[in-house]
Amino acid sequence: MNTIIQILLYLLTILWWIIIIQAVLSWLIAFNVINTHNDFVRNVWTTLERITDPIYRPIRRILPDFGALDLSPIVVLIIIQVLDIALRNQIVYTTTI
Repeated sequence: MNTIIQILLYLLTILWWIIIIQAVLSWLIAFNVINTHNDFVRNVWTTLERITDPIYRPIRRILPDFGALDLSPIVVLIIIQVLDIALRNQIVYTTTI
């Protein structure tokens, strides 16, 4: 059971970093530091969107529209942290029994 929890924790960490990288990339694109006409940047951006959009979509339906401000990544990061804490507590609980 601990192995499955460790794998889930690893996947949550990867997802955490994907969201952080996408947020930084979106800021760089918004402030014209990098250009989406570059094939590499466009491919990275498209890949990150394909990974995160299915996760953001249900949260975007619930959250009110804030215009250009998208709070769904913050909500997902909070959910990831809650899951991380719960899974780590589960590991501690199963190892003490």
